[in-house]
Amino acid sequence: MSKLTVDTFQNGSIKNVDSSSSVQELEEYDFSRLPARPRNLNLERQRSFEERSLSELPVGLSPHPPSRAENFYRAFDHFDNAFSPSKRSGFNTPMSQFGFGQSFEPHPMIAEAWDNLRRTLVHFRGQPVGTIAALDNSDEKLNYDQVFVRDFVPSALAFLMNGEPEIVKNFLLKTLRLQSWEKKIDRFQLGEGVMPASFKVLHDPIRNTETLIADFGESAIGRVAPVDSGFWWIILLRAYTKSTGDTSLAEKPECQKGMRLILSLCLSEGFDTFPTLLCADGCCMIDRRMGVYGYPIEIQTLFFMALRCAMLLIKQDASGKEILERIVKRLHALSYHMRSYFWLDLKQLNDIYRYKTEEYSHTAVNKFNVMPDSLPEWIFDFMPTHGGYFIGNVGPSKMDFRWFCLANCIAILSSLATHEQETAIMDLIESRWEELVGDMPLKVCYPAIESHEWRIVTGCDPKNTRWSYHNGGSWPVLLWLLTAACIKTGRPQIARRAIELAEARLSKDGWPEYYDGKNGRYIGKQARKYQTWSVAGYLVAKMMLEDPSHLGMISLEEDKQLKPVLKRSSSWTF
Repeated sequence: MSKLTVDTFQNGSIKNVDSSSSVQELEEYDFSRLPARPRNLNLERQRSFEERSLSELPVGLSPHPPSRAENFYRAFDHFDNAFSPSKRSGFNTPMSQFGFGQSFEPHPMIAEAWDNLRRTLVHFRGQPVGTIAALDNSDEKLNYDQVFVRDFVPSALAFLMNGEPEIVKNFLLKTLRLQSWEKKIDRFQLGEGVMPASFKVLHDPIRNTETLIADFGESAIGRVAPVDSGFWWIILLRAYTKSTGDTSLAEKPECQKGMRLILSLCLSEGFDTFPTLLCADGCCMIDRRMGVYGYPIEIQTLFFMALRCAMLLIKQDASGKEILERIVKRLHALSYHMRSYFWLDLKQLNDIYRYKTEEYSHTAVNKFNVMPDSLPEWIFDFMPTHGGYFIGNVGPSKMDFRWFCLANCIAILSSLATHEQETAIMDLIESRWEELVGDMPLKVCYPAIESHEWRIVTGCDPKNTRWSYHNGGSWPVLLWLLTAACIKTGRPQIARRAIELAEARLSKDGWPEYYDGKNGRYIGKQARKYQTWSVAGYLVAKMMLEDPSHLGMISLEEDKQLKPVLKRSSSWTF
């Protein structure tokens, strides 16, 4: 059992607190300097810390020309005067008169969503530090009354987009302190950089104390530490910095050290011959046994994005130089590996179908010795002529051909996907709308595992039955990721269509955690109502459509020097 470390506020005084970590002592950013109207994503005119290219790091690379996304946003420059500042409140999102060619009227769900989101706020020592996972009190709470790192991300983005960054700063600092705590599971000590899966605040009204307790995996189902928490923390730190323009938080020594600790765990060299990360089942959003052991796509895309965000945040001083060099080397290897071996389109599928096996030496085409007979029957009908995606897992004699929504959206937002691959992913979503979106966005993965395969892969998990929960269930939280990907690729109409589906039912159904069924028609059999990230995901999606400049805090433009020469043909050539 891990040792619990606590911070205590008792009888009006703080006991055993490191004053250097006190939030009150942080230098506050003057938010009056923020622009009155939304910022445009014109990278040439607005070069900031985030435009650090690989050319400015130890491996010399040249600056890249303006991307399609930049040109896309420049098309809106003549609408500058149409933006007007709006009041920030719990009942309205920032409104603009322009949203990809149409006016947006406040939807009745927006006020309700903001009210629900604010009711989930968790306070510690009088300051908001996060949001609980759900407000549903109809059942045993389990751990839904805790603040989860991954769950808080859409909440944090909603607050940032609404001009309320303080809660995000508090969350980043508090979880950073938790990182330094002793972490043991069954007498085994975890790596120093591991971030918690969640934390909760215990209030003792009799003793007038508040105690903070963190979970690093020792209380999780299956006792698996979250690999994704550290990545989300770095991504959120960059989002905060981009949104506020306040670089002082990321430049604090403790934040610099926190990033280095997270990345040192992932960049260490060992026996693995792949640049991807070897992970256990249950280490990410799919936190139960679902056959993702090995090199799950969700972790790899988050790893790539965290590396790119860290490259923009880590200071180029004596302490940061060594880790930056390792980041650059890993980014080159990881981008090539993912774009080459995880990418699937019709031509590549046909190549796998004709693979020879038992090939040796560097001339092998079937590098992972994948057996053509292992190709699932559904993939031949699912793969459209125009379209492609990053598959779920690649390893020795293994290819998991399932579609995973979060990972493919992150691949677009991080620019792991090339512009051609971004287009192919969006083509796939449109071509397979009924399968991937259906009546309620969006399938966490496709297709569902069932029958004998379900028994073997999930261990007869009664929660992950076919088309439920992680096994092909529909998760409204994924709406914000789809919307961001749509805006980045210049196809907002896809996001608008998905949002309209959600607005038809999400509020009436009580903002459930997930939906069941092949088309997402049924509220999940064990889904919690008033799930916080379902609420926040909707708000973030709406605000991004209303003001596309918000995309800048969660999107990275492609560095041309990370683009390898791919030998495999791609779907867009058909």
